[in-house]
Amino acid sequence: MDVLRVDDRLSDEERMIRDTVRALVAERIAPRVAGWFDAGTFPARELAPELGKLGLLGMHLRGYGCAGMSAVAYGVACRELEAGDSGLRSFVSVQGSLAMSAIHKYGSEEQKAEWLPRMAAGEAIGCFGLTEPDRGSDPGDMLTRARRDGSDWVLNGTKMWITNGSIADVAVVWARTDEGIRGFVVPAGTPGFTTGDIHQKLSLRASVTSELVLEDVRLPAGAVLPGVTGLKGPLGCLSEARYGIIWGAVGAGRSCYETAVGYAKSREQFGKPIGSFQLTQEKLAWMEIALGQAGLVALHIGRLKDAGEVTPQQISFGKLANVRAALDVARQARTVLGANGITLEYPVIRHMNNLESVLTYEGTQEIHTLVLGQAITGLPAYR
Repeated sequence: MDVLRVDDRLSDEERMIRDTVRALVAERIAPRVAGWFDAGTFPARELAPELGKLGLLGMHLRGYGCAGMSAVAYGVACRELEAGDSGLRSFVSVQGSLAMSAIHKYGSEEQKAEWLPRMAAGEAIGCFGLTEPDRGSDPGDMLTRARRDGSDWVLNGTKMWITNGSIADVAVVWARTDEGIRGFVVPAGTPGFTTGDIHQKLSLRASVTSELVLEDVRLPAGAVLPGVTGLKGPLGCLSEARYGIIWGAVGAGRSCYETAVGYAKSREQFGKPIGSFQLTQEKLAWMEIALGQAGLVALHIGRLKDAGEVTPQQISFGKLANVRAALDVARQARTVLGANGITLEYPVIRHMNNLESVLTYEGTQEIHTLVLGQAITGLPAYR
């Protein structure tokens, strides 16, 4: 159903990654994920070693047990993971593109050696503490603070909407200091560091979402990430995570589209398959167009990233365009399925609900719209 045959532009290695991850999702995720979504659970400890064994955790990083794959290979993996569920891709993305990436980019040699090999193997889980309860789109105005006390650091503050928070072995927490914003490696179990899960979610239910609370958390001098000061640190990691979303959204949309096509060919009304009606074919055609365009955007940005030429504005373009396209596809697919579209027997409503969160996290659609607006006019609208 890929009329443009976008995957023909992939290398043999990239197609191998695609097929490997697709098989994992078909065998280990697809049969169980509706149950996880329904129950609001995610078996991270069970899945992390499997993902690590396949080299998917921090797969675009080099050294320290990481696979060192290309940006396009990582994007293809994100696409196949999110075709299973956005929560699965989010787990891999937070582990590799946020927590591991922060340590890899900005950490000391000791921090890298201590955490990255275990995180790459899925033996240790990480989270990334940036967003605060009242500081979502403006992280530079964070309230979490770290102050020096002799050679130690003492952290106080709260982080919210943190994927993997309560199950993480280590948190990368960003805090305001007298020197500027700094990142800190906070092991789970550190006195004063507690977590609490966010419940009653109707989106990303197959994902652990938590609050982090830091009350006089004392850390040694070696806990600070020495390689960066300022907001460019966390924003550099967020660009990595946003890039994965560009591909992942295509996977979620594809799952909805394929479900709609199969249903339209088998569901009969008025004595023939509903796929034979013009209105249904129009819906399917626009889904095909939307996903074809999104796939080309993802591949183009991936090639730019591999060439070292990608810009933050291009990442914003891809994240905004592809998530909105996938959400439109999911909503159209739901109408093809009729009442069956709202049940977890089919993946469509699950993807549709998940994509509402994907539209918001790693930069809301409004923020990415204004990033593009500034690129077009040269005038910042949100400062």
